[in-house]
Amino acid sequence: MLEAVLAFLAGLLIGSFLNVCVYRLPRDLSVVRPRSHCPGCEKQIAWYDNIPVLSFLILGGRCRHCRERIPLRYPLVELATAAAFSLCVAQLGLTWPAAKYAMLSAILITLVATDLEERILPDEFTLGGTVLGIALSGLVPLDPGIATFLVWGALGPRWSSVVESVTGALLGSGLIWGFAALYGKIRKRDVLGLGDVKMIAMLGAFLGLEEALLILCVAGFVGSLVGVIYIVAAKKDWTTYELPYGSFIGAAALAIALWVHVLKAH
Repeated sequence: MLEAVLAFLAGLLIGSFLNVCVYRLPRDLSVVRPRSHCPGCEKQIAWYDNIPVLSFLILGGRCRHCRERIPLRYPLVELATAAAFSLCVAQLGLTWPAAKYAMLSAILITLVATDLEERILPDEFTLGGTVLGIALSGLVPLDPGIATFLVWGALGPRWSSVVESVTGALLGSGLIWGFAALYGKIRKRDVLGLGDVKMIAMLGAFLGLEEALLILCVAGFVGSLVGVIYIVAAKKDWTTYELPYGSFIGAAALAIALWVHVLKAH
C-alpha cells in the first residue's frame, strides 16, 4: 500500500514535468530553461503555485497574477500519470515490469495530450520511446511471436525478445506506412502523418507486433466513430478537419497495455 502511495506521488511529479514537455516540445523550446512561467503575463511561477493538482485547486484554475485560465490539461495529465504509476506498482510491485508499463503510460499520456492540443507527436517520445522499448525488452521479455519462432533455438529467450521488439517496431510501422501511402494515393491526400507511424514503431517495440496491430484496429474503429459524431455535432468540414488519430492510438494503447500486462497479469 505504501509503495503504491509513493508511486502515486512520484507520478504527480512526473506528470508535472510531462506538462512542461506537452507545452514546450511542440514549440521547440527547452524543457529545462527557463523556469515555468504564465504564457499570459509571462511572470515566473513560484514553487508554491507549481505543486501538482493542489496548486490548481487552490488558485481556482487561474494564474495568481493575471487571472488567465490554466488549462484543465495540467491536473488531468498529472492525475492520469499518478494513477497509472500507482496501478502498476500496486499490481506488479517494485519490479521491472512495473517500471516498463509506468514509463509506457507516461509516454502515451504525453503523446495523447500533445496530439490533442497541437496535432504533433514529438520525436523525443516516439523515437525515444522506440529505443527505450527495445532496451526494456531484454529486461521484461515480450510474449513469443513471429520473430521468436524464426530465431527459436538460435538465440536465448532474452535476445529473442529483443529481436521480437525490433521486429514489432519495424514491421508495425512499415505496414501502417505502406497501407497509408497506398490509400493516400487512391484518395490523393495524406491520410496518416509520420508522427503516427513513429508512434506505432514505439508501440511495436514496447508490446510486440500483434498488440501494436490490435491497438491500431481498436483506435481506427473508435476514432472513426467518435470523429464522425464530432464532425456532425460541431458542423466541421469533412474535407479539412484533421482528426487527432495519435490521441486515439495512445488512448487505445494505454487501455490495452494496462489491462493485459498490469491488471490481468496480477
